[in-house]
Amino acid sequence: MIQYLDTKPYLIDAIIGNSRFLASLLHTGRMVRLWWPHVDLPQHIDTVRSGIRMSGTNENTTWFDESENGWQHKSQYVHQTNIFTVRAQSPNYPIMVKSSHFAVPAEDILVLDYQFTNTSTSPVSFQFVFFTSFMATENPFYHTTQFDESNDSMMHFRNNYYFLASSANVCAKFQACHAWDNAQNGTLNGNLIQMAPDGAMEWTFTDIAPGETIQMPVYICAGHNMESAVNSLKKAKSRTASEWINTTADYWQQFLQSASPCPIDQPEINELYQRSLLTMKLMTDERTGSIIAAPEFDERFSLCGGYAYCWGRDAAFITTALDKAGLSHLSTRFYEWTLTAQHKDGSWQQRHYHDGSLAPSWGLQIDEGASIIWGMFQHYEALPVVQKDGFLKLIWEAVKLGASFLTSWIDEETGLPLPSMDLWEEREAEHTYSSAAVYGGLIAAAAFAEQMQETALSANWRKAANRISESIRTLCWNEANGVFYRGVKLTVTEREYQRAVASGLPITSSTSSKGYAKYLLRYDPVIDVSLLGCSMPFAVIPPNHPQAVSTADAIQRELTVPGIGGIKRYENDTYIGGNPWILTTLWLAQYRASNKQFADARDLLDWAVAHQTPFGLLPEQIDRNTGDTAWVVPLTWSHAMFILTVHLIAEGES
Repeated sequence: MIQYLDTKPYLIDAIIGNSRFLASLLHTGRMVRLWWPHVDLPQHIDTVRSGIRMSGTNENTTWFDESENGWQHKSQYVHQTNIFTVRAQSPNYPIMVKSSHFAVPAEDILVLDYQFTNTSTSPVSFQFVFFTSFMATENPFYHTTQFDESNDSMMHFRNNYYFLASSANVCAKFQACHAWDNAQNGTLNGNLIQMAPDGAMEWTFTDIAPGETIQMPVYICAGHNMESAVNSLKKAKSRTASEWINTTADYWQQFLQSASPCPIDQPEINELYQRSLLTMKLMTDERTGSIIAAPEFDERFSLCGGYAYCWGRDAAFITTALDKAGLSHLSTRFYEWTLTAQHKDGSWQQRHYHDGSLAPSWGLQIDEGASIIWGMFQHYEALPVVQKDGFLKLIWEAVKLGASFLTSWIDEETGLPLPSMDLWEEREAEHTYSSAAVYGGLIAAAAFAEQMQETALSANWRKAANRISESIRTLCWNEANGVFYRGVKLTVTEREYQRAVASGLPITSSTSSKGYAKYLLRYDPVIDVSLLGCSMPFAVIPPNHPQAVSTADAIQRELTVPGIGGIKRYENDTYIGGNPWILTTLWLAQYRASNKQFADARDLLDWAVAHQTPFGLLPEQIDRNTGDTAWVVPLTWSHAMFILTVHLIAEGES
């Protein structure tokens, strides 16, 4: 057995799935992570690899995902699908390998379809080797790997998770447990079962004629017990791999046909628009409706706090983008899910698992719940008239409870929401962006209340929202610098507090009930892209208001990264090197479009398009020095901001 847990890459190249399966792939076709039956957890594999060993030689297996033996790869998504294809070829071997990787819609079936072509002028014989190492439920202990002779499959199971790997072809050799070395040298020993996570199978192909192509599908099927996994495997084998490819391609093409077309008639924008919709669908959980920020890539939390969770704020932007694209049924499913995640006090916490339970957190972010209510109203507005009443009745009690919580979380001194974590999960204060989000949430709740003829509630929530608006425009305005403060009452360390004292900055402090001191700066003067939220999307002030114009200009001036371009999050950002982000750049593009500065908006949009990955995915960050992808692939929020920006520009220019 060989373990890759410590060497898995942070950055991946492609994702495949069907909203119950989700898998991360490298451009070589190597699978590095696999989730089932939910897209956030649990993750089940250590690695899945494949290769060939030429007959009549003493060479070891050459793995297709390696470059040591000259393997070169040409990879792409099949147009308008989530089917990922890899062509691997080496001058050292007479075999060209084309593989197609995809999950069958609505089935617990993952397909890896291999086609081997003899590129030489003589017949060739070889062995195809398929190695699987499963860490079901992300746990390295107490796995069992067993070769199931009745189904000619390698079965991995732990607890109530069963995974079977098999083919339409009958394997020649197998080994359950400690199979890596023997898979390398061709001595699979026929071991049937062991409490270990890995196994390998081998198939023999003899005298393949020059130019001949043979097909070798591998199916990975899942179930919560052996019977259901076996039934999925039998179903997989009941059709050819080509039939499954056609079924899957038809599904994704019909999905795109059901969406609104890209409103900008420009090939590169249309391609990214379609890839964004396909990607956002993969990030939605079929069984619950939740939407994750990204496929997990840092399972040991070595450089960040993880991404495979549902953030209400991200999802509010994502569902608004789905609504713009005519995929409102996915947004409805998400808001149905939010009812399972709401806390009994009316709040929505920072982030959640697919089942609505609380995920690891840094504490309350008041913008999360406020964004959900705001997003609910954006979705309500996008629904056909015949669906509005049903949706409003579905979410009204949650809105009422949520708005009540928001109005209870107000600092009487400032008129702003009480301190909570900021949208970047880095600092506690009464943040300007968070305040704008609460304003947007309360205005949305008031509009819902009017529809429900709850005039007293509507008036109360509008009054609270208007007070927040007034405080943002006055208390949060840095007149000297012509830009909004990032927030007020910023919690700092004692050392930062002492430096502020020495500099004569406005400060204050308090003591908790347990006697712990808390140090506060009166103002947080750092320029942050999220300050755009005051006008876009939460409309505290219109985009042409002098405060909005001056703030946006300061953001573009201070946060544009020299050389590479793009907008970073805030001054002196250090996260992963302080790079420009796709979503922040598109956020400024949206502001420019809303202020009818369409040429500027187009430039920012073009920058985002130019920095997609080679396979059309939008990352979180772009390396500030090289311009390459730097962090998180794909980020769902990035794709949503792209969709929203395209629609905003198209609507404004029409």
